[in-house]
Amino acid sequence: MRIDILTLFPEMFTSPFSSAIFKRAADRGLLEIGLHNIRDCSHDKHHTVDDYPYGGGAGMVLKPEPIFEAVEAVMSESGAEGDGSTTPVILLTPQGRLFSQRIANELAGHDRLIFICGHYEGVDERVRERLVTDEISIGDYVLSGGELAAMVVADAVVRLVPGVLGSAESAGDESHSAGLLEYPQYTRPPVYRDWPVPEVLLSGNHAEIAKWRRKQAIIRTALRRPDLLDKANLTPAERRLAEEAQKL
Repeated sequence: MRIDILTLFPEMFTSPFSSAIFKRAADRGLLEIGLHNIRDCSHDKHHTVDDYPYGGGAGMVLKPEPIFEAVEAVMSESGAEGDGSTTPVILLTPQGRLFSQRIANELAGHDRLIFICGHYEGVDERVRERLVTDEISIGDYVLSGGELAAMVVADAVVRLVPGVLGSAESAGDESHSAGLLEYPQYTRPPVYRDWPVPEVLLSGNHAEIAKWRRKQAIIRTALRRPDLLDKANLTPAERRLAEEAQKL
Protein backbone atom coordinates (compact mmCIF):
# COMPACT_ATOMS: atom_id res chain seq x y z
CA MET A 1 0.00 0.00 0.00
CA ARG A 2 1.09 3.58 -0.68
CA ILE A 3 -0.22 6.55 1.30
CA ASP A 4 0.47 10.08 0.09
CA ILE A 5 -0.13 12.88 2.58
CA LEU A 6 -0.47 16.52 1.52
CA THR A 7 0.20 18.86 4.43
CA LEU A 8 1.61 22.22 5.44
CA PHE A 9 3.58 20.53 8.22
CA PRO A 10 5.29 17.36 6.92
CA GLU A 11 7.71 17.42 9.86
CA MET A 12 4.85 16.40 12.17
CA PHE A 13 4.88 12.93 10.61
CA THR A 14 8.59 12.20 10.96
CA SER A 15 8.55 10.52 14.37
CA PRO A 16 5.27 8.55 14.08
CA PHE A 17 6.08 7.22 10.62
CA SER A 18 9.63 6.21 11.51
CA SER A 19 8.66 3.94 14.40
CA ALA A 20 6.35 1.15 15.52
CA ILE A 21 3.86 -0.29 13.06
CA PHE A 22 4.66 2.11 10.22
CA LYS A 23 8.36 1.31 10.30
CA ARG A 24 7.73 -2.44 10.46
CA ALA A 25 5.36 -2.27 7.51
CA ALA A 26 7.82 -0.20 5.48
CA ASP A 27 10.74 -2.49 6.35
CA ARG A 28 8.73 -5.46 5.10
CA GLY A 29 7.99 -3.70 1.83
CA LEU A 30 4.27 -3.55 2.64
CA LEU A 31 3.95 0.22 2.98
CA GLU A 32 5.27 3.30 1.26
CA ILE A 33 4.59 6.77 2.68
CA GLY A 34 4.90 9.95 0.63
CA LEU A 35 4.91 13.32 2.45
CA HIS A 36 4.24 16.38 0.30
CA ASN A 37 4.39 20.01 1.39
CA ILE A 38 1.48 21.91 -0.14
CA ARG A 39 3.60 25.06 -0.07
CA ASP A 40 5.83 23.54 -2.74
CA CYS A 41 2.98 24.09 -5.19
CA SER A 42 2.57 27.80 -4.47
CA HIS A 43 3.92 30.25 -7.04
CA ASP A 44 4.93 33.39 -5.17
CA LYS A 45 8.05 34.21 -3.22
CA HIS A 46 6.18 33.98 0.09
CA HIS A 47 4.80 30.50 -0.68
CA THR A 48 1.28 31.69 0.04
CA VAL A 49 -1.29 28.91 0.46
CA ASP A 50 -4.16 30.73 2.17
CA ASP A 51 -6.21 33.89 1.82
CA TYR A 52 -9.09 35.78 3.43
CA PRO A 53 -12.56 34.27 2.93
CA TYR A 54 -14.88 35.98 0.48
CA GLY A 55 -17.79 37.54 2.34
CA GLY A 56 -15.71 38.17 5.42
CA GLY A 57 -15.25 36.15 8.56
CA ALA A 58 -12.52 35.09 10.94
CA GLY A 59 -9.42 33.18 9.93
CA MET A 60 -7.91 32.17 6.61
CA VAL A 61 -8.93 29.61 3.99
CA LEU A 62 -6.59 27.32 2.07
CA LYS A 63 -6.47 28.32 -1.60
CA PRO A 64 -7.50 25.81 -4.28
CA GLU A 65 -4.50 26.17 -6.62
CA PRO A 66 -1.76 24.66 -4.43
CA ILE A 67 -3.97 21.76 -3.35
CA PHE A 68 -5.12 20.88 -6.86
CA GLU A 69 -1.58 21.09 -8.20
CA ALA A 70 -0.17 19.05 -5.32
CA VAL A 71 -2.69 16.24 -5.88
CA GLU A 72 -2.14 16.32 -9.64
CA ALA A 73 1.62 16.15 -9.13
CA VAL A 74 1.26 13.16 -6.83
CA MET A 75 -1.07 11.44 -9.30
CA SER A 76 1.40 11.94 -12.13
CA GLU A 77 4.32 10.39 -10.26
CA SER A 78 5.79 7.20 -11.68
CA GLY A 79 3.37 4.33 -11.29
CA ALA A 80 0.41 6.54 -10.53
CA GLU A 81 -0.79 7.24 -14.05
CA GLY A 82 -4.21 5.88 -14.79
CA ASP A 83 -5.28 5.23 -11.22
CA GLY A 84 -6.79 8.67 -10.58
CA SER A 85 -10.34 7.36 -10.94
CA THR A 86 -9.87 4.68 -8.31
CA THR A 87 -7.47 6.30 -5.82
CA PRO A 88 -9.43 7.86 -2.93
CA VAL A 89 -8.53 11.50 -2.32
CA ILE A 90 -9.51 12.03 1.29
CA LEU A 91 -9.90 15.35 3.08
CA LEU A 92 -9.49 15.13 6.86
CA THR A 93 -12.13 17.49 8.21
CA PRO A 94 -14.60 17.69 11.13
CA GLN A 95 -17.34 17.85 8.49
CA GLY A 96 -16.53 14.39 7.13
CA ARG A 97 -18.15 11.03 7.81
CA LEU A 98 -17.26 9.71 11.24
CA PHE A 99 -14.31 7.32 11.06
CA SER A 100 -14.94 3.75 12.17
CA GLN A 101 -13.47 0.26 11.90
CA ARG A 102 -15.79 -0.36 8.95
CA ILE A 103 -14.31 2.59 7.09
CA ALA A 104 -10.79 1.45 8.01
CA ASN A 105 -11.53 -1.92 6.41
CA GLU A 106 -12.96 -0.18 3.37
CA LEU A 107 -9.85 1.95 2.89
CA ALA A 108 -7.52 -0.99 3.50
CA GLY A 109 -8.91 -2.53 0.32
CA HIS A 110 -7.19 0.12 -1.80
CA ASP A 111 -3.60 -0.07 -3.01
CA ARG A 112 -3.20 3.68 -2.70
CA LEU A 113 -4.68 6.53 -0.64
CA ILE A 114 -4.17 10.28 -0.80
CA PHE A 115 -4.82 12.35 2.33
CA ILE A 116 -5.28 16.13 2.33
CA CYS A 117 -4.74 17.74 5.71
CA GLY A 118 -6.89 20.81 6.08
CA HIS A 119 -5.77 23.74 8.21
CA TYR A 120 -6.81 27.21 9.35
CA GLU A 121 -10.54 27.74 8.68
CA GLY A 122 -10.67 24.96 6.10
CA VAL A 123 -10.26 24.64 2.34
CA ASP A 124 -11.82 26.41 -0.61
CA GLU A 125 -15.12 24.68 -1.36
CA ARG A 126 -13.99 23.90 -4.92
CA VAL A 127 -11.50 21.44 -3.45
CA ARG A 128 -14.39 19.55 -1.88
CA GLU A 129 -16.57 19.73 -4.97
CA ARG A 130 -14.05 19.00 -7.72
CA LEU A 131 -11.09 17.15 -6.23
CA VAL A 132 -11.89 15.29 -3.03
CA THR A 133 -13.64 11.92 -3.27
CA ASP A 134 -14.17 11.39 0.45
CA GLU A 135 -14.19 13.38 3.67
CA ILE A 136 -13.39 11.81 7.04
CA SER A 137 -13.63 13.05 10.62
CA ILE A 138 -12.15 11.23 13.60
CA GLY A 139 -14.63 12.75 16.05
CA ASP A 140 -17.00 15.55 16.86
CA TYR A 141 -14.37 18.06 17.89
CA VAL A 142 -12.03 20.48 16.12
CA LEU A 143 -8.26 20.07 15.81
CA SER A 144 -5.77 22.67 14.63
CA GLY A 145 -5.35 20.74 11.39
CA GLY A 146 -5.86 17.41 9.69
CA GLU A 147 -2.38 16.07 10.45
CA LEU A 148 -3.23 14.22 13.67
CA ALA A 149 -6.41 12.86 12.07
CA ALA A 150 -4.37 11.60 9.10
CA MET A 151 -2.05 9.75 11.49
CA VAL A 152 -5.01 8.11 13.23
CA VAL A 153 -6.65 6.98 9.99
CA ALA A 154 -3.34 5.78 8.55
CA ASP A 155 -2.56 3.73 11.66
CA ALA A 156 -5.99 2.08 11.68
CA VAL A 157 -5.73 1.26 7.97
CA VAL A 158 -2.11 0.11 7.78
CA ARG A 159 -2.53 -2.48 10.53
CA LEU A 160 -5.19 -4.16 8.35
CA VAL A 161 -2.82 -4.65 5.42
CA PRO A 162 -2.02 -8.39 5.20
CA GLY A 163 1.35 -9.20 6.75
CA VAL A 164 1.70 -6.02 8.80
CA LEU A 165 0.60 -7.47 12.14
CA GLY A 166 2.52 -10.35 13.69
CA SER A 167 -0.60 -12.53 13.79
CA ALA A 168 -3.23 -12.74 11.10
CA GLU A 169 -5.84 -13.12 13.85
CA SER A 170 -4.87 -9.96 15.76
CA ALA A 171 -6.92 -7.48 13.75
CA GLY A 172 -10.00 -9.70 13.75
CA ASP A 173 -10.02 -10.10 17.53
CA GLU A 174 -9.79 -6.43 18.44
CA SER A 175 -12.48 -4.04 19.61
CA HIS A 176 -14.96 -2.99 16.89
CA SER A 177 -13.72 -5.58 14.39
CA ALA A 178 -16.81 -7.74 14.95
CA GLY A 179 -19.06 -4.91 16.08
CA LEU A 180 -18.25 -5.52 19.75
CA LEU A 181 -15.61 -4.36 22.19
CA GLU A 182 -12.77 -6.79 22.74
CA TYR A 183 -12.96 -9.37 25.53
CA PRO A 184 -10.66 -9.05 28.61
CA GLN A 185 -7.04 -10.11 28.10
CA TYR A 186 -4.68 -11.73 30.64
CA THR A 187 -1.08 -12.88 30.68
CA ARG A 188 1.45 -14.30 33.19
CA PRO A 189 1.55 -14.65 36.13
CA PRO A 190 -1.61 -16.71 36.68
CA VAL A 191 -2.06 -15.06 40.09
CA TYR A 192 -0.98 -11.53 40.93
CA ARG A 193 -1.63 -10.03 44.38
CA ASP A 194 -4.25 -12.72 44.98
CA TRP A 195 -6.01 -11.78 41.73
CA PRO A 196 -6.26 -14.92 39.58
CA VAL A 197 -6.68 -15.30 35.86
CA PRO A 198 -10.10 -16.83 35.02
CA GLU A 199 -9.73 -20.61 35.16
CA VAL A 200 -11.25 -21.17 31.73
CA LEU A 201 -8.30 -19.39 30.12
CA LEU A 202 -5.91 -21.85 31.75
CA SER A 203 -7.96 -24.91 30.82
CA GLY A 204 -6.62 -25.44 27.32
CA ASN A 205 -10.20 -26.02 26.14
CA HIS A 206 -10.31 -23.75 23.09
CA ALA A 207 -14.04 -24.15 22.52
CA GLU A 208 -14.85 -23.07 26.07
CA ILE A 209 -12.34 -20.23 25.85
CA ALA A 210 -14.01 -18.98 22.66
CA LYS A 211 -17.45 -19.11 24.35
CA TRP A 212 -16.13 -17.24 27.40
CA ARG A 213 -14.53 -14.56 25.25
CA ARG A 214 -17.68 -14.07 23.20
CA LYS A 215 -19.77 -13.74 26.37
CA GLN A 216 -17.35 -11.27 27.92
CA ALA A 217 -17.24 -9.18 24.75
CA ILE A 218 -21.03 -8.93 24.73
CA ILE A 219 -21.20 -8.00 28.42
CA ARG A 220 -18.43 -5.42 28.10
CA THR A 221 -20.08 -3.85 25.06
CA ALA A 222 -23.46 -3.74 26.81
CA LEU A 223 -21.94 -1.96 29.79
CA ARG A 224 -19.57 0.43 28.02
CA ARG A 225 -20.91 0.98 24.50
CA PRO A 226 -24.52 -0.18 24.33
CA ASP A 227 -24.97 1.87 21.15
CA LEU A 228 -22.86 -0.71 19.30
CA LEU A 229 -25.30 -3.51 20.05
CA ASP A 230 -27.86 -2.21 17.56
CA LYS A 231 -25.59 -3.18 14.67
CA ALA A 232 -23.95 -6.23 16.24
CA ASN A 233 -24.75 -9.68 14.86
CA LEU A 234 -26.16 -11.38 17.97
CA THR A 235 -28.32 -14.45 18.51
CA PRO A 236 -31.55 -14.07 20.53
CA ALA A 237 -29.77 -15.64 23.53
CA GLU A 238 -26.91 -13.15 23.18
CA ARG A 239 -29.41 -10.29 22.99
CA ARG A 240 -30.91 -11.44 26.28
CA LEU A 241 -27.43 -11.66 27.80
CA ALA A 242 -26.74 -8.07 26.75
CA GLU A 243 -30.06 -6.86 28.17
CA GLU A 244 -29.39 -8.61 31.49
CA ALA A 245 -25.91 -7.09 31.65
CA GLN A 246 -27.35 -3.60 31.19
CA LYS A 247 -29.65 -4.13 34.19
CA LEU A 248 -26.76 -4.85 36.55
